[in-house]
Amino acid sequence: MHASHIREPAARWVGGLAADDYGHDDHRPPLVLLHGMTFDRSIWRPIVADLERIDPGRRVLAIDLPGHGESPEQQSYELGEVPDQLNRAIQEAALAAPVIVGHSAGGLAATMYAARHPASGVINIDQPLDVAPFAEFVRSLADRLRGPEFPAVWQMFYESFHTDLLSASAQELVRSTCRPRQQVVLGYWLQILDTPVAALTGLITDATAALRTEGVPYVYVAGGEPAPEYRQWLREQLPAAAIEIWPRSGHFPHLAWPQQFAQQLAATAQWAAQ
Repeated sequence: MHASHIREPAARWVGGLAADDYGHDDHRPPLVLLHGMTFDRSIWRPIVADLERIDPGRRVLAIDLPGHGESPEQQSYELGEVPDQLNRAIQEAALAAPVIVGHSAGGLAATMYAARHPASGVINIDQPLDVAPFAEFVRSLADRLRGPEFPAVWQMFYESFHTDLLSASAQELVRSTCRPRQQVVLGYWLQILDTPVAALTGLITDATAALRTEGVPYVYVAGGEPAPEYRQWLREQLPAAAIEIWPRSGHFPHLAWPQQFAQQLAATAQWAAQ
């Protein structure tokens, strides 16, 4: 299909959040796309264009997470609250048991959502669920994150994304959609910074237990080989999860291989609602 024939999304507000709404309802489970922290829903548009070519008319809702893009900031971004706000948006959009697709922090939100609300499956892009190592690292930077050094510290995180592995157009897309605001980043990381690690880990393992019980399909797409310890941990938590490694694609494997990722999304048309 020629790009000029790909329909533009309907921009709308659902559950107090800004969203792009594509396609129409049919037998295929709808897709909900959640960007990573500091980005916005427009980062998904090239992926949706590729999806339209191979799975035309699929209902897709790309949401600006709270405090991102056009969605307003809020008092709390806790792991339990953001999924519930997403559920209000999904209900208002009249989506039944969607496949939740999340990149980075959006992958964590997608996981928590599917543990609490009806979902036909989860695709988690490069977001490890064993948050303890990341929490320890972020806590070592707490004073700098909370002070005037925030821009320099965030630049360190940005460099760890390895956007140099992406095409020039994908690099520009990442640069143009990244808007790190200190208050929002600290809001999303408040639990990581302040909650005891054991309690934080408990929230995640409760979620994975719920996913196991419900038999929710789960795909983890990583831009590099995970540590053996994490692969083993994930196998214990989600034995049926598919683990896909797309080498040398950094933190954005879906942008490094957009057509391959669109095929991944199209394949979820066969996932049955739980």
